[in-house]
Amino acid sequence: MKTNTKILIPLFLNQIAPRFDLATNVCIIIIEDNLFQQKTVVLPRPSAEELCYYILTEKIDTLICGGIEDEFYQYLIWKKVNVIDNVIGSCDQITKRLRTDYPCAGEIMKL
Repeated sequence: MKTNTKILIPLFLNQIAPRFDLATNVCIIIIEDNLFQQKTVVLPRPSAEELCYYILTEKIDTLICGGIEDEFYQYLIWKKVNVIDNVIGSCDQITKRLRTDYPCAGEIMKL
């Protein structure tokens, strides 16, 4: 796993939002030299455009999400954001998984 990375997970309650544009808050995980920092940010409203803007302004390296429209997927890839989509699970499950490995697209998190 790459050190010094920022990962964003769009959430609905404590689960990965089923659709990128439905996220009501986000979990940001910062990994620096195997030190994990985690924070949750409440969004003013669900919006795919505003979330893309937030991802770019916060210099997020990786997005781990559920469903995402192709337009936003292509835009973020073009902006050099690593997008891992179609992932199902809770924020806690993703955080535990990130301590050892990145999840894969289409993965269902199980403990």
